[in-house]
Amino acid sequence: MRRLPAVSLMILLAFTLSISGCVKSGTPVDSTPEAASTAEKQVSIVTSFYPMYIMTLNITRDIPGVKVTNLTRPTTGCLHDYQLTPEDMKNLEGASIFVVNGAGMESFLDKAVKQQPDLKLVEASRGIPLIRGEEEEEDNPHVWVSISGAIQQVRNIGTQLAALDQGRADRYRANTEAYVKKLESLRDRMHQALDPAKTRDIVTFHEAFPYFAQEFKLNTVAVVEREPGSEPSAAELADTIETVKQSRVKALFAEPQYPAKAADTIARETGARVYILDPAVTGPLDPDAYINIMEANLKTLQEALN
Repeated sequence: MRRLPAVSLMILLAFTLSISGCVKSGTPVDSTPEAASTAEKQVSIVTSFYPMYIMTLNITRDIPGVKVTNLTRPTTGCLHDYQLTPEDMKNLEGASIFVVNGAGMESFLDKAVKQQPDLKLVEASRGIPLIRGEEEEEDNPHVWVSISGAIQQVRNIGTQLAALDQGRADRYRANTEAYVKKLESLRDRMHQALDPAKTRDIVTFHEAFPYFAQEFKLNTVAVVEREPGSEPSAAELADTIETVKQSRVKALFAEPQYPAKAADTIARETGARVYILDPAVTGPLDPDAYINIMEANLKTLQEALN
């Protein structure tokens, strides 16, 4: 009878050790993907400007542990001559991945990479055939303005993020394909509406639309302002007015991000009408913003080309 307490104690001790051993070496009690994701390393992604932000927002949608921040203000526009601010550099310091358009759009890229050597770079335009500028021997970086170009860039970003953050690779791939399907549907709708248009000659005020024009077989008769926001000289304006008159172009496409002073002058002298065509470089911080902007462009083009 005296041995019973000792035996009971030994049994209790062995049982306790077996339980603790199972907890330490076995499968966690909560093994769901959501629980596992909380153990994954947090990833901070910074995008260079608006279109890259909208793409990345869709690719990372509802993925736990991923934070996406846009480097520049959503009203900045294209980054042709943009200079990094101290606040920009501070945002980059805390980032692990930097998503950029590439193709020469981010003039500050070399400086950023030099100051943040551990920053992983995702280049959206990687491997995409680029259009050369008409006057300057430089590649045109406005790939995203074409729907097909945007699809290629989304795939590029998704593939590179999956390679850099392999623990979330399946989620990046799934989101990428979901967004691509939306963009493909948008492209189909736009082709169905624009392909039958008889009028295909246009004048634009910034070299943002060559990829768009190429995709929808539009003929860009003239580009008034090579650099956004720059006023054409009197001679350039006179030449454009003469070109519009001779080609009988009836549609001038200005952009909502820049003043339309030159466009109004040309319209007054030629009888052409000014329309607003948005290259999607600014807008609301909403995942569907790019699609909404392009659908608005479609309505504008339908009116202008018909």
